[in-house]
Amino acid sequence: MRRLFPVTDEIVTDRTAADPAPADLADEGGGARGAHGRSPGGHEWSLDEIADAYAYPEPRPGEPVAWLRANMVSTLDGAAQHDGRSQPISSATDMRVFGTLRALADVVIVGAETVRQEQYRPARARAEFAERREAAGQGAAPAIAIVSASLDLDFSLPLFTSPLVPTLILTGAAAAPDRVAAAEKAGARVVTAGDGMGVEPARAVRALAGLGHTRLLTEGGPRLLGQVVAAGVLDELCLTVSPMLTAGGAQRIAGGPAVAVPQRFALVSLLEEDGFLYSRYGRA
Repeated sequence: MRRLFPVTDEIVTDRTAADPAPADLADEGGGARGAHGRSPGGHEWSLDEIADAYAYPEPRPGEPVAWLRANMVSTLDGAAQHDGRSQPISSATDMRVFGTLRALADVVIVGAETVRQEQYRPARARAEFAERREAAGQGAAPAIAIVSASLDLDFSLPLFTSPLVPTLILTGAAAAPDRVAAAEKAGARVVTAGDGMGVEPARAVRALAGLGHTRLLTEGGPRLLGQVVAAGVLDELCLTVSPMLTAGGAQRIAGGPAVAVPQRFALVSLLEEDGFLYSRYGRA
């Protein structure tokens, strides 16, 4: 994996042409890397190095405490899925980034349809991140928070029967009482984040922060991300650009009505491996 942005001092010093060749680009440790995340000396990026590259920013005085980032993958022609799932357009390194982002989060927010399509399971504790999570005051694993208006969920799934951390369900105040009762009986914690049937993203962020969850990660799907974007509460987008073309009518990473004015984000960092681009964009 190579770091393409931000440009390091070493790159600027060694540059002899306006556009350096890929081999001239340096990683975060100062050495050029070839394919598969290895330097000429054979060093491969560790999970700690990936975690450092994706660390949550420390809030500054006057800024909101909670930080909401999204993690999505898209093909070159804008498809967020193939045959209804993201796995076919992903890669082994993308999954390492996926796992690292989860390991940094307090809670993973996901839409109910994505839970069904992607066959979600509880987040697991990973020994590689145990020390980092303990130092950050986090539990062994992030909670999964499912956004659902209807609570039409299979409560026999491992998300409810065997989570390391109780699963949360974000829903509206008008949710059917019998479904709320069924969710709570299954061991889930139901969190109200809207006055009607649906969830209001800004209220969801506040509700999760009130539970002590300030490092927030959403993995979509596209409908949920579209709602988050429209509500103006997304702080950061971690987007993997997959070097694939799928055509067809697959969803984009964000769906739903268009925002009145496009929101501008700024490039924070850009990594590359085997043609996959791993980007971070933050509020401009």
